[in-house]
Amino acid sequence: MMTDRERMELGLLYDPGDEELMTEQMSCQDKLREFNALLPSRYEEQQRYMKEMFAECGENNFLQRPVYANWGCRHVHLGSNIYANFNLTLVDDGHIYIGDWTKFGPNVTVATPGHPIMPELREGHVLQYNKDVHIGRRVWIGAGTVICPGVTIGDDTVIGAGSVVTRDIPSGVVAYGNPCRVIRSVDTHIGDPDVDSDVYPDVYPDGTADEGENSRSDSNAVGRDREFFFKNERIDWDELTKKYGAES
Repeated sequence: MMTDRERMELGLLYDPGDEELMTEQMSCQDKLREFNALLPSRYEEQQRYMKEMFAECGENNFLQRPVYANWGCRHVHLGSNIYANFNLTLVDDGHIYIGDWTKFGPNVTVATPGHPIMPELREGHVLQYNKDVHIGRRVWIGAGTVICPGVTIGDDTVIGAGSVVTRDIPSGVVAYGNPCRVIRSVDTHIGDPDVDSDVYPDVYPDGTADEGENSRSDSNAVGRDREFFFKNERIDWDELTKKYGAES
């Protein structure tokens, strides 16, 4: 039977309250608390802390504090020349990859964990899963944006303020909204030839979007929540019953 750490690292449902995981997680959060308490003038010490805290950390990165992270940034991979404004929240139970020259407005949340829809899997052992997030180079994330588990954002893309990014966004576009959708390519304007349904088939002239595979009717959803916990990844009920007593 796999341990909770093994299940966590494989992206399966697991118990985040496992004692071993919690002990390690608290140590990481203590380090983050120290980092947030440093005086703004102590720039060199901030850089040293970041090299120790992050899974990877390039050069010349600057994060306005406070920064919040479930695992104290242990699972965050930073390139170089990254800037983040106040209150960046990195829910880094899974891994978060951020490319060079990327910028974050204030109050951005990047979340890797999710919880199963089936309520019996959120009682007793509150199970969760983690899906890595990838953010490319020279990306600009506007204030108040929420980036959901498993999302990839391509290079040179702008995400407008207040967006909720629930699916992948390609490189070189301007995207915004809830849910976030591509509006146009970089260096074009609405009405230009490459801002139409032939180039971005999920965007239509009236501003509506086709959710594609992420959209399904209630009738199609019947039974799906009991079978899958994330996209097409199946709930391993037999293993969960043995390990946590979950009932299918």
